[in-house]
Amino acid sequence: MTHTLEELLAGWITGQRWFAGKSRAISGLAVESATPLPLRGLEETRQSDVAGSSRTTGDQVSVRHVVITVTQGDAVDRYQLLVGLRPELPQRLRHVAIGETEEGFAYDAVHDADVTGVLLAAMAGDADVGPLRFRRMPGTTIDTSLRSLVLGGEQSNTSLVFGDAYICKLFRKLIPGVNPEVEVVSALARRGSHNIARPYGWVETDVDGQNTTLAFVQEFLPTASDGWALALTSVRDLYGSPPGTPCCDAGGDFAAESHRLGMATAHLHRQMADAFPTSTIETPEVKRMVEGFRRRLESAISEVPELAAHAGVAHRAFDRLADIGRPITVQRVHGDYHLGQVMRTPSEWVVLDFEGEPGQPLRERRALDSPLRDVAGMLRSFDYAARHLLFGRPDAEALEPCAAEWAERNRAAFIAGYSAGGGRIHGDDAVVLRALELSKAAYEVVYEARNRPTWLPIPLAAFTQAAR
Repeated sequence: MTHTLEELLAGWITGQRWFAGKSRAISGLAVESATPLPLRGLEETRQSDVAGSSRTTGDQVSVRHVVITVTQGDAVDRYQLLVGLRPELPQRLRHVAIGETEEGFAYDAVHDADVTGVLLAAMAGDADVGPLRFRRMPGTTIDTSLRSLVLGGEQSNTSLVFGDAYICKLFRKLIPGVNPEVEVVSALARRGSHNIARPYGWVETDVDGQNTTLAFVQEFLPTASDGWALALTSVRDLYGSPPGTPCCDAGGDFAAESHRLGMATAHLHRQMADAFPTSTIETPEVKRMVEGFRRRLESAISEVPELAAHAGVAHRAFDRLADIGRPITVQRVHGDYHLGQVMRTPSEWVVLDFEGEPGQPLRERRALDSPLRDVAGMLRSFDYAARHLLFGRPDAEALEPCAAEWAERNRAAFIAGYSAGGGRIHGDDAVVLRALELSKAAYEVVYEARNRPTWLPIPLAAFTQAAR
């Protein structure tokens, strides 16, 4: 028995990791657009070779770029898919089957390395395919012969790695507007930044009359190491050292890397300030920002009563920010900065994922903010790296001073590196930084209480430290 594509997708989509509405019933699903992608002549990169039929004459495979609308109650969201059609599905693709239609067996074609090369081929040729616009970053060349592999682990997007050269991120849920990552990384690349993964191109279309990013291709870094993993290696080395060993004498001291990361962060902030407009927020706006911090704190206390004992520390920090008496400089920032967003190559730190804070509207993710918000995010990340390995250890209490020393040493090294790289943290900048960090910690308290209750002591410790 065959079904329409809409019928099949309504049952299939709820099982996909990137689908954001798993907890709500689907009341409607419709195909908004289905654009055939040209599979013939994938080795060609000229626009003339990417126009025309999407069906190969040999094995009768076709692929369509599909945009669907999903209705759940009052919410209507758009998602993008690559839907492949074959007369029969080979064994290697049966795990991504969508179902049988009158045209053949439909499947999630991002997993089909035989056809995903069309993305690179069209991008290399700056092709327009129906409403889709494939664009290559000026000054780059793209090898269209590489085969792809889907990376696991992502929740909201799908990433394809082509050989050891490129990573293509497909933004599954479509938000009208240019994705901040494409906007920021492209601007930094034009300024010669060495602290980003080189961009090669993107795919865009119009959604609700706005230029909207569908996919982004960047340099893949196969030999780079994840910043979070490197930090945890250092912490493990310290915990495995003889009792009383100072952080600086442990085998995996991380402070030098934290200093370099601080410098790289400052360089990126300076380049973003050059690439995009900057502004200042005056005293009335600062006070409104502080009121937002207070509301977040009170909301957190209502959900996690343990935080109430630390409210005085936070309010004093917020009071000092409200009374700072000068404008605060704001600019484009990363917006979701932590050790998991950075990679260490043999030569430098590279920063990834400039999309901004997950779940926030695009307008807010592109908004100007204090660069110290990124600094605060990284400082919180050092605390997490230092302490989360303590849970479940019988010697956790004995190791707590080691964790505190590691966190403080690397926080100080990062700030020193940030200052050495031209970042501003002096005078009453510390007031801004303290308020931002405690507001972030209040958010973390709620998150941990909901998702990882055993980790709740980590953000609560931020308030204890601030009181000293």
